[in-house]
Amino acid sequence: MYKASRFSPLTSIIRHTVVTLPTPINISTWWNFGSLLGICLASQIFSGLVLSLHFTAHTDLSFYVVIQSFGDVYYNWWFRALHANGASFFFIGLYLHIARGLYYGSYLFKEVWSIGVVILLLVMASAFLGYVLPWGQMSFWGATVITSLFSALPVIGGDVVVWLWGGFSVDNATLTRFFGLHFVLPFIVAGLVGLHLFFLHDQGSSNPLGVSSDFNKVVFHHYYVLKDLVGACFFIGPLLGLVYFNPWLLGDPENFIEGNPLVTPHHIQPEWYFLFAYAILRAVPNKLGGVVALAAAVLVLFYMPVSPKTSVKGLSFYPWGKMLFFSLVGVFFLLTWAGSKPVEEPYLVISQVLSFLYFSYFALIGPITRIQDKLL
Repeated sequence: MYKASRFSPLTSIIRHTVVTLPTPINISTWWNFGSLLGICLASQIFSGLVLSLHFTAHTDLSFYVVIQSFGDVYYNWWFRALHANGASFFFIGLYLHIARGLYYGSYLFKEVWSIGVVILLLVMASAFLGYVLPWGQMSFWGATVITSLFSALPVIGGDVVVWLWGGFSVDNATLTRFFGLHFVLPFIVAGLVGLHLFFLHDQGSSNPLGVSSDFNKVVFHHYYVLKDLVGACFFIGPLLGLVYFNPWLLGDPENFIEGNPLVTPHHIQPEWYFLFAYAILRAVPNKLGGVVALAAAVLVLFYMPVSPKTSVKGLSFYPWGKMLFFSLVGVFFLLTWAGSKPVEEPYLVISQVLSFLYFSYFALIGPITRIQDKLL
């Protein structure tokens, strides 16, 4: 064991983060997604930087620059496909990471959880801004629909929309500021990830059993470094398979048509990772109510650290809680499916029922597990 004095302060911090960090011996594969998300973030920042070198934020040029770069810029097609599909894999990792936190009670680490939810909000904002940049039909109309939601705000709604647009419609000023924000936000996210890790290492990781593991830990390297590397291979493999063999599988064909304010797509919908929230938005007939429900779909995660506490962290020993949790998972998938359907019956009613069930989980999980605590 080397003495701490042999290392500089920066080296000591890095060494404590990835080498000597005490880690519970029984954490499972579900704990791999933190490191996988770090890889995704690094990949998105790097590929985004490369793409930004050949992008022009102008409504008359953006679409054609993106299309022309496929053939004229060396390997631009690869970086574009990696960036687009990397966003999808980023959200897969995020949703699984959050699901693990909900199941195993990681939200009880209040600082870690709260910063994580802020990271989720910023990543969602960055993904939306990036989706607008190619200036295809779905990009243009997605920007128009989502930014118009701010008009539902009482008194200041109209002024906020004009400020966001930089004018009286989605136009060149909108695209320019969206590009600037999309470029900056990932670096803010990276800073918050560092803060997220600081509080995580200060408080220690949870474990599947939900009990204290202070006397049963191992160093992070090489036990979990190797495990994370194996997980990275299983995660990166499908991503590269998608990039090479079917790069536009998860995209919308409408986005290969230049944005046209005079032609509205038959069915406007966001990328798949926003469909659950989009279904909740459409489920409320009132515009302001829909905006509130849309925001609450993510902001409700802030409630979890203050929800009723149980005697054992997590749901491993709560059968009723497990039933509720896996019901939430099913509801999430069904909401994603409903959000991809047209705004008509029976999909509206289905979305309303599913939205009610989605929010019911957060209201019921605390009391249900508390009741089981008393029964046992």
